[in-house]
Amino acid sequence: MNTAAAFADFRTYPLISALTGVQVMADRVLVKWADHRISPFHHSWLRDNCPCPQCVYTVTREQVLEIVDIPENLLPTETTVDAEGCLRVQWQDGHLSRFDPGWLRAHAYDDESRAERLAGKPKARLWHNDLQLPVFEYQALMNDNDALLQWLLAVRDIGLTQVRGVPTEPGSLKLIAQRISFIRESNFGVLFNVQSKADADSNAYTAFNLPLHSDLPTRELQPGLQFLHCLVNDAEGGESIFVDGFAIADALRREDPASFNSLCEIPVEFRNKDRHSDYRCLAPIIALNALGQVSEIRMANFLRGPFDASVEQMPKLYRAYRRFIAMTREPRFRLMQRLNPGELWCFDNRRTLHARNAFDPATGARHFQGCYVDRDELLSRILVLQR
Repeated sequence: MNTAAAFADFRTYPLISALTGVQVMADRVLVKWADHRISPFHHSWLRDNCPCPQCVYTVTREQVLEIVDIPENLLPTETTVDAEGCLRVQWQDGHLSRFDPGWLRAHAYDDESRAERLAGKPKARLWHNDLQLPVFEYQALMNDNDALLQWLLAVRDIGLTQVRGVPTEPGSLKLIAQRISFIRESNFGVLFNVQSKADADSNAYTAFNLPLHSDLPTRELQPGLQFLHCLVNDAEGGESIFVDGFAIADALRREDPASFNSLCEIPVEFRNKDRHSDYRCLAPIIALNALGQVSEIRMANFLRGPFDASVEQMPKLYRAYRRFIAMTREPRFRLMQRLNPGELWCFDNRRTLHARNAFDPATGARHFQGCYVDRDELLSRILVLQR
């Protein structure tokens, strides 16, 4: 790869197809590839994405050029495919841009290239009660980056994993969470202890059953990943229950589209308050991303405020809310398993709803530790490991 074209970012881009020709049009350049694809690139786009050291700082690989500093109707005076296979563009103002063909193909925005890129994006693998739970070994994750990558891909794509062989000393959880990135602190601490206590500031710190929920729906951004590490579990009861919130949303969308739309469109306020804090967030239970795909489930009935919707919307909201909770109770969606000492759950808190059966503290001790890591950190770590 030529030096001038190497500064775009820290990733490498395989040569899928070589450049075979280039044609200049009034407002764009038509690039021809060896596999007969033709990709148009507007002049503004090419100049905006010039990877040379004048336009991109070579240390950070971040852009220093601002397009407003370039004449709006700047035209190329010469476009060629050079001896190294790069697209070479000489501009009217004397500036030279050179684009690596692998990078250029990876960012082409003709319809075929965009559809190809969209098809190649990772997709959530929806699951039901017959999920073959992905299980990983602690020592491998701590010492082998290939094993670590496979774990993180399972967390990303399935949203629920188990790790075994974890030391049971308090604080051990921190080490494996930090294999991904830094831990997100909350008002419950960096690591929080899940134990029954008399002065509980959350239902999680009781022996009650906890219905299916996501943690901290009261925050503008719910934590992405949640870890729950079992140190001691001698008490009767307390089994963990999980459902794939994306699978339930998918089923709801197909089986009751009106209720699905209500949960996407009508916001609900979640509240978490104690003697020292008062967190509130108004957001829909089902969030969609820019492509219309389900990207987040926000649910915790015990942290929900009274519904505040219009007179016309209120019956629709109650109907949809009842339907969603009823679906979380359907056996087809529910996976239940007891966690043993030295095992931990790691799951996508913005996708996988979790619950706990009631337990009897008189029958033995029960001590879990938990923490959070944001989803962005998971995705970043995956990309770095894949380089």
